[in-house]
Amino acid sequence: MFVEPWETRAGPTELAAVAQAADRLGYAYLACCDHVAIPRRLAGPMGATWYDPVSTLGWLAALTSRTRLLSHVAVAPLRHPLLSAKQYGTLDLLSGGRLILGVGAGHVQEEFETLGVDFHRRGEILTETVAALRVALTEEYPEHPGPRFPFRDLAVSPRPVQAPPPIWVGGSSPAAVRRAAAHAEGWLSQGDTLDTLPAQLELIRSVREREGRSDRAFVVNAIAPPLYVGEAGWEIGRRSVTGKPEELAELLRRYVAVGVTHLQLRPRSRDAKEYVAQLELIAADVLPLVV
Repeated sequence: MFVEPWETRAGPTELAAVAQAADRLGYAYLACCDHVAIPRRLAGPMGATWYDPVSTLGWLAALTSRTRLLSHVAVAPLRHPLLSAKQYGTLDLLSGGRLILGVGAGHVQEEFETLGVDFHRRGEILTETVAALRVALTEEYPEHPGPRFPFRDLAVSPRPVQAPPPIWVGGSSPAAVRRAAAHAEGWLSQGDTLDTLPAQLELIRSVREREGRSDRAFVVNAIAPPLYVGEAGWEIGRRSVTGKPEELAELLRRYVAVGVTHLQLRPRSRDAKEYVAQLELIAADVLPLVV
């Protein structure tokens, strides 16, 4: 829904330019999504090119020094949790402790069927996977009773710098929001608006209180509408917001006011150069008015 035409032709050069700009400008994280294979019926609306998050974030880790590296989201039920712990634990070590492990249940049925995973039980598989990942990323010889992924007396090394890295759960269904509140350090909202966020945050509050987790820090990550600082002079679409820095800052402050702690920003652009220029304008002129 939000891909720019130039992004379909982009490659390592553009990825590096954007990542290094975000690192230099003080953005909190870079994010990379996850799909193993896209069925032909969805290749039109979804696109067929999805960079592997472990490979991509690992490469970008070497090109950056401070920005964090977020899988938004890894479709964790598709993989055994020990495999994911090995991959993401190694990434955390090689990046100097910059991983944020974002996980979600997934939504492409053919992907699950091809890899032999029960699509209709992906939610409960994810819940167990989060528990297994947490122990595998905390203990060198982790122990997890199952039921799907029992393991013990197996070393998982090298060890991550963070023990464990923060786990954020994505999804905006009631089950996904409850899962994030009960089992994770953060929630990755998928498509919630300023109108729907308050009810979601109330659900998170009630679950965390019931689970005895209300005294722990918790991240709420929302996706802001695509932004363009200034007058674009070209059609940016009805879902995008353009204007002066103060106008854009006022929009972002509304997210902060309802309880959002992190905002994922997507500037509109016609090429990588304009994308980076918009990152610079947002960092210099908009964000200081928000915080």
